[in-house]
Amino acid sequence: MRDRGRPESGPGVALGVSRNTGRTVWGYLISLAHKYTGHRWVSASELRDIYNYRRIDERISTSGQPTVAQFDSIRDAGFTSVVNLAPAGVENALPDEAGVLRGLGMHYVHLPVDFARPTQADFRGFVEALSALESEKVWIHCAANMRVSAFVFRYRTEILEQDPGPARADLEAIWEPFGAWKPFLAGQPDA
Repeated sequence: MRDRGRPESGPGVALGVSRNTGRTVWGYLISLAHKYTGHRWVSASELRDIYNYRRIDERISTSGQPTVAQFDSIRDAGFTSVVNLAPAGVENALPDEAGVLRGLGMHYVHLPVDFARPTQADFRGFVEALSALESEKVWIHCAANMRVSAFVFRYRTEILEQDPGPARADLEAIWEPFGAWKPFLAGQPDA
């Protein structure tokens, strides 16, 4: 019997990761190839083509790292603010994302989260940032939408008190959290 979310073959099987986690890792590698070669496999003008794009509601959408051209499309779609949870040094980060967004007239909030050690303080900072942007249309991203999908899951279920079913479906469409992310998602104190 096959585990739910685990493919019988394909990227990630040898590593024992879920299909969506494998797809996310594969997409991250493609984003690195784009960064270093300039070759583009998808359109820069469609929001749905942004790496690991998820529309949460009318106000919030999430993704992995957008390109400079994709930030133009994000602004043109009415987003006024961007929250970035990836540390500045991740491989697919833009060298001056703050400057790019300032040039587009967008508000930028950088809340770097260590992938190996997300903290409750990180989550509190995220909640404060979204509270301050309550009247804004917000694009939230990190390197691969793994950090973000976990933070948004907690935000939706704990702060907005939404039904966990759809929130979990959005999370698991991106990846199956493991390691430090399991206690983080449960709201457990930092180790």
